[in-house]
Amino acid sequence: MEEEYIRVINITVIGVISWGLIFILVRRIFSNYSFDFSTRIVSTLHATVAVVLATLTIQDWSRPVYPIASTSSLQQMETMAFSLSYMIYDLICSHFDQVLSIDNAVHHSVCILGFVAGLCYRKCASEMVAAIWITEISSPFLHLREILKEIGYRDTDLNLAADVCFATIFSLARMVGGPYLVYVTMAADNPILIKAMALGLQLVSAFWFYKILKMMRYKIMRRSMPNTKSD
Repeated sequence: MEEEYIRVINITVIGVISWGLIFILVRRIFSNYSFDFSTRIVSTLHATVAVVLATLTIQDWSRPVYPIASTSSLQQMETMAFSLSYMIYDLICSHFDQVLSIDNAVHHSVCILGFVAGLCYRKCASEMVAAIWITEISSPFLHLREILKEIGYRDTDLNLAADVCFATIFSLARMVGGPYLVYVTMAADNPILIKAMALGLQLVSAFWFYKILKMMRYKIMRRSMPNTKSD
């Protein structure tokens, strides 16, 4: 067990350093673009790898969130440590941006607390890895929307397609998979902190789902008006 914790710590520390180096490299390559542009590319990379790693931990495709409230496997702990390292890096990186997002800082702090709690309890990793999958599956499309705007594709069909993909994947993952994950987490013998975080995640998802619906309604209505000028 001690060796597993040492491995998790190594993945986390090396991960934080690696994410920082990747950001510096991306920033140099895309120096003509904004700070936010580079952070979104790094975030897209994390989301893609995290979803792959989370998918590889699934033991039974007929029951993706299984086993419930069980002892964490090494593979699950490694996946959580991978995302923990990214969250720590991104929280640090956000302090170097010109505009510090309080919402983003709070979100990352809560995620870090959840990962640390899950790793310390060495329990409920199936639920937490499923949460990684649900929250990160739509992230590449979220960032693609903003990347397209910055490279000159604002208010184009391509940008609208990215909006639709993001809204669809987010809605299915967060508002279909999310409630199921909350149910199994709350029903199982999980620590109260993990249950509270699962419920909180779903409430946040519902809030963003409402905002996304308003955004898509506005964009579709604006696109249907041929004389409307782009912002």
